[in-house]
Amino acid sequence: MGWTVTYSNKASKQYDKLPAIVQDRLDALTAEISYLGPVRGNWKNYSKLTGNLHHCHIKTGRPTYVAVWEEIAGEVNLVEVNYVGTHEKAPY
Repeated sequence: MGWTVTYSNKASKQYDKLPAIVQDRLDALTAEISYLGPVRGNWKNYSKLTGNLHHCHIKTGRPTYVAVWEEIAGEVNLVEVNYVGTHEKAPY
C-alpha cells in the first residue's frame, strides 16, 4: 500500500517560493515517500527526529534547503510535509 503525501498550508506557501531545482528535488522526495514510505535513509543528512518527525537535506551548499515531514499513524498511511526551506529556519 502506498503512502499519501500532503503539504501543510505553511509548507505549500514555502514550496511556491523555492528555486526550481529545489522544487524538483522536493517532488522527487515526495514521490519516493509515496512509494516507499517516510524513512528515507538514502537522502543526504536524513534523520528521524522526535516522535514521528523526519528530515533530510534536499539541497546542500549555501543556502542548504531541508524538508521536515511527519508520519501520521492510523488506517490511512499519511505523511504531511510540515516545512521546506533553508536550514537556518527549520523547526527542529
